[in-house]
Amino acid sequence: MPPRPLDLSTPERLALLEAALPPSALTVLEVLEEGGFEAWCVGGFVRDALLGRPLHDVDVATDARWQEAQSLFAAAGLRTHETGVAHGTLTVVAGGEPLEVTTYRVDGPYGDGRHPDAVSFSTSIEEDLARRDYTVNALAYHPQRGLLDPFGGLADLGAGVLRTVGDPRKRFEEDALRILRGCRFVSQLGFVLEEETWAAAVSQKSLLARVSVERIRAELDGLLCGAHAREALLGCVDVLSFALPELAAMRGFPQATPYHIYDVLEHTAWVVQRVPAEPALRWAALCHDMGKPAAAFTGPDGVGHFYGHAAVSVELARGILERLKAPGALREEVLALVRRHDDVVEATPRSVKRMLGRLGGDPALFRMLCALKRADALAQAPRCAPRAELADELERVLDEVLAADEAFTLAQLAVGGRDVLALGVEPGPTVGAALHAALDAVTDERVPNEAEALRAFLAAWLAGQ
Repeated sequence: MPPRPLDLSTPERLALLEAALPPSALTVLEVLEEGGFEAWCVGGFVRDALLGRPLHDVDVATDARWQEAQSLFAAAGLRTHETGVAHGTLTVVAGGEPLEVTTYRVDGPYGDGRHPDAVSFSTSIEEDLARRDYTVNALAYHPQRGLLDPFGGLADLGAGVLRTVGDPRKRFEEDALRILRGCRFVSQLGFVLEEETWAAAVSQKSLLARVSVERIRAELDGLLCGAHAREALLGCVDVLSFALPELAAMRGFPQATPYHIYDVLEHTAWVVQRVPAEPALRWAALCHDMGKPAAAFTGPDGVGHFYGHAAVSVELARGILERLKAPGALREEVLALVRRHDDVVEATPRSVKRMLGRLGGDPALFRMLCALKRADALAQAPRCAPRAELADELERVLDEVLAADEAFTLAQLAVGGRDVLALGVEPGPTVGAALHAALDAVTDERVPNEAEALRAFLAAWLAGQ
């Protein structure tokens, strides 16, 4: 569904943009212009300020070469860092905030399909804006001169449309990452890709093979954590499936059970949307049912079953995260959540402590599992919605377990390996087995977590082996 048109022509919008401009950016503009140069605020700050979205760093474009800008900032007592001077970019620290200042430039040919072979510096802000990806990112603002919009970006912002600056095929041939950036903007802004731009993205998605997996993962992280992730996953799957081919099997795959009303992909998209926008949770939500097409079979009664799908989903998730070179900590959290998302956990201290043990004793990870289970229930048939209340109960029981300082890991036991060895056991696997048996006894509330009682339990357990 196209977004509702937004009126951006009112003076109030420009007033909001002016009010959003931080003093640090004003300082940088003033230093450059008092030195005889022209400068504008550009990039995502202008777009987001007009949309009333949360604001991030302000980028400044200028006709000053970086050496000239550096001299002016030094004279004004501002520190600089030569972060990208080969492409005309200097970082200046004003008011304690870093801002990137870049010389107007024109990009040369993109030999590798990602980076210009060379850049030439320009004295025209219009030429600088012409090299940018989408019209909504090709806006410039100055507190005195107002808004500069040479490519119709303001109208596209108002219409909620993503359109490339110039021929989309040429833009994507220059830098294939722009294809995924467009999908990310769909998720973050709630916009739709203009028809010609979308057609070019689909027909040229194979160019993504030129892009490093690290950059692809960064764009996918942003997409998954966007406020409109569901719409992006469903609307952009034809492009996303080149980077995530696992999505292709999910699209249109029916879940012929009384517990589901969506196919696997749409159910997944709803789960992604309904978990908190944290990378591990969003990736786990994306992957949690990915194994269903492989595990599916239909029973004699015509009802679909997906026994063992969590194990298949774990292997698919592992493959994705390894392929995209995800950080180790992220991989571990995602795989644990996918592995356990369908486990039955009762709202009792015993059951909660057992799951905590399976999750390495990590309460934060347990809360993430509750969030995944809650979203999973809400994305099924309406009859399953009450299951979301179980996730609330599980968190309540978790709070009670934590408040009581109950043991759910080996480290919390009142005995350790030395106690087992003191009972005459030789070093080896029997020590660990005995301690795990003791932990099970404490978790089941058959033995109190007290040293004397546990030593007696260990002696009895060992005698029975």
